[in-house]
Amino acid sequence: MVGLRCAASVRGVLRQSPPRGGDGPIGGPGLTRAVQDEHARAVKSRRDRAAPRDRVRATGNSFGIIEALFGIVAAFILTMIAVAAYDAAAHRQGQTGGYAQDVVGLIALWVGFLGAVVAATRTRVRRGEDEEERPRGTGSIRLDYGLELRAWPDIPLGIVVGVASQYLLVPVVEAPLAPFVHHLYHRLSHPAQTLTGHAYGAGLILLAVMVCVGSPIVEELFFRGMLLRGLLGRLGDLGPRLAPAVSIVVTALVFGLVHFEALQFLGLAGFGVVLGYLAWRTARLGPSIVAHVTFNTVTIIAIVLAR
Repeated sequence: MVGLRCAASVRGVLRQSPPRGGDGPIGGPGLTRAVQDEHARAVKSRRDRAAPRDRVRATGNSFGIIEALFGIVAAFILTMIAVAAYDAAAHRQGQTGGYAQDVVGLIALWVGFLGAVVAATRTRVRRGEDEEERPRGTGSIRLDYGLELRAWPDIPLGIVVGVASQYLLVPVVEAPLAPFVHHLYHRLSHPAQTLTGHAYGAGLILLAVMVCVGSPIVEELFFRGMLLRGLLGRLGDLGPRLAPAVSIVVTALVFGLVHFEALQFLGLAGFGVVLGYLAWRTARLGPSIVAHVTFNTVTIIAIVLAR
């Protein structure tokens, strides 16, 4: 239907436009500037009207929700097993856990998350009785989850959003708890202080790189890449506005819950909404990854400088 209307529009302009030379009909190479401009305006108008719905389709997958649930369970089981195994080995050697325990736990968590991400896009299924098995996605993590970073505007946009979220969004979102929690803002930094409290020198650098770079990439790929796109694909029938809103909020709530930090939940969920909007609006993970990196980096720098 769109192609027919486009062809009719072009034919109408052709009939109204004078030939460029001679009395013969206007051919392909002889299209006038008026015809080209009219066609360009028609295409742009249709794209503008369809943009919200197209964005939902472009960022939605038919898979990812079930895989995300299994991924969360698998990640925490692997983390518990890895930490327990490390503690047992360290105890036999007369050592304490220290920051190495956190490193082992983070790696195990990433294995669970990334395993679910890879399995979701590359698991082969049979579409029909007579068809061969094919991957549910394209088989490409970059294409299926929007794993793309552009120097402009992703980096400056992400930095601004990350800093603003840390110093403006989180205090505002957490403010309702202030009358009920003594020393609220000091206690909000307690998990990060505990994480880095036993690390110094090379150990601190390693842990900082994992927290400030590794965790944002893995978490954005898992939450804003797989889970958010899976929800957008399943909830697309809700419409071009409601489907993204519900998908972004649900993803943010799950993101906040899996950190298992009651006081930080509101701030994490609010930050998750911002990250989800960035990923949906740009149809790629670059801005949300940079914002997440900035958010974590600002926290670690503040804690180290306050020692």
